[in-house]
Amino acid sequence: MTASAAPTASAPFVTGSTMRHVAVMTLTGAVGLMALFLVDLIDLFFLSLLKQTEVTAAIGYAGTIVFVNLSAAIGSGIAAAALVARNIGAGDVTRAREYATSALLFALIMAAAITLIIALGSGPLLNQMGASGEAKRLAQLFIWTMTPGYILVGGALCCSFILRGIGDAKRAMYITLSTAIVTICADPLFIFGLGLGIQGAAIATVLGYLVSFGIGLHGVARVHGFLNPLRLGGLKRDFPALWAIAYPAILTQLAAPFANAYMTYEIARFGDEAVAGFAIVGRLIPVAYGVIFSLSGAVGPVIGQNFGARRHDRVRQTLTDGLIFSALYTLAASLILFVFRHQIAEGFNAAGRSVDIVVFFCTFIGISWAFAGAQFVANAAFNNLGRPKLSTLFNWGKATLGTIPFALLGAKLGGPEGLLVGTAIGSVVFGIAAVIAAYRIVRVATSQ
Repeated sequence: MTASAAPTASAPFVTGSTMRHVAVMTLTGAVGLMALFLVDLIDLFFLSLLKQTEVTAAIGYAGTIVFVNLSAAIGSGIAAAALVARNIGAGDVTRAREYATSALLFALIMAAAITLIIALGSGPLLNQMGASGEAKRLAQLFIWTMTPGYILVGGALCCSFILRGIGDAKRAMYITLSTAIVTICADPLFIFGLGLGIQGAAIATVLGYLVSFGIGLHGVARVHGFLNPLRLGGLKRDFPALWAIAYPAILTQLAAPFANAYMTYEIARFGDEAVAGFAIVGRLIPVAYGVIFSLSGAVGPVIGQNFGARRHDRVRQTLTDGLIFSALYTLAASLILFVFRHQIAEGFNAAGRSVDIVVFFCTFIGISWAFAGAQFVANAAFNNLGRPKLSTLFNWGKATLGTIPFALLGAKLGGPEGLLVGTAIGSVVFGIAAVIAAYRIVRVATSQ
């Protein structure tokens, strides 16, 4: 695969308002990332119209396993964006193009390996999460049908992160936005028109991923000329630098599905209605707080380019601006969820305990995502200032010490709602600790 034009890129983030760069990159990145997670929400909405609790629960179980591949793809994309941005900031566009090419090949190979593991191991994994009966059968059907999509979304996300590293936030947004558009159009056809149910939702999503990967390749290769032929020799040359960032970044991203799988296991003890309510919350979070999820990938290139250009004052300011932006957005999003909490539950045809869980989250838990956003901003500093292992440490710390003991105690004292409270408290503790560490890392890195 070759590009049609020679690579040309400047370093747009080393001048102008850092808050503006953070806002533009975060909002455009959020639209794209929210569109990607919106696919799951769309699937859940249309499937909820079938009014079968087992189907909704199946999406909850399957989504946890599928999210493993998505997390790994985001982790490799973070490495791509960091290396591309850093080399562009240093003025070495040719080297940035080589890293972009190697990163895409790495992402595709990794996604293929994860796809094989998921396809072969979905049964035991579902058993471990407490799935059984019809809910388990439907979850496995969804996972198997989605298999080709895992590789496609891995390539699409890598292209999106490469474009962010270049500074083309708009085209990065188009990649994942296209997935949502295709899924919205195709879901009713396959779920209801062809009567395929949960399998139809999976087919529609795969089609969306196919379109987004094509758009991503066009943006990286044709528009920017940032793609060399995909060769193992180039990947071998660049693998140490890629792996140094991708490995801890992937581990960091995998912490979230681990914590989610554990919470699904705990909440499964309260029945399918509780799992269905948790599934709705799990799909609602990344859409409502998509801006928070995009902070690490959005703030990272701004930090990376300024660090590469040795604009150290702007590195610290970018970190501060990211935290301010995160806090303000979370406050606004949480208020909206609170106002429409009952309508949200009704919109997904929630019943019984499902309603209680959705309303409780929208009322009390949403605001805690300000601290999750703070940790995402801190991760951007860690990944782009040569300390990616700290991202892994804090994310897995939150996924284990910040989740398991709090969830156990919360579930014992307050059932499913108590479980949500417990994990929110853990998020607050680790968010504050990550921010303190990030400022220390910035001070050390910019003093050298």
